Amino acid sequence: MTQRLHLVFGGELVDPSKNVFKDVDDIHIVGMFPDYNSAYDAWKSEAQRTVDNAHTRYYIAHIHRLRDEEAEVSPTEELG
Repeated sequence: MTQRLHLVFGGELVDPSKNVFKDVDDIHIVGMFPDYNSAYDAWKSEAQRTVDNAHTRYYIAHIHRLRDEEAEVSPTEELG
């Protein structure tokens, strides 16, 4: 079974119409989730918790899309 990891994160934006964080060191990492549904639930919870702050946004990153499992690995990955 293929694992489809998702990362949920968010924080305060410089401008609510753009996706630029005000302070990258202050990004809230909600967590890594094994599937989209559980990531969505976590995202929704954080988004609802911060609904009164227009500058705060949460995102779901599809970590599984960052890797091409068919591509040759780098030497550092072979060590693991």
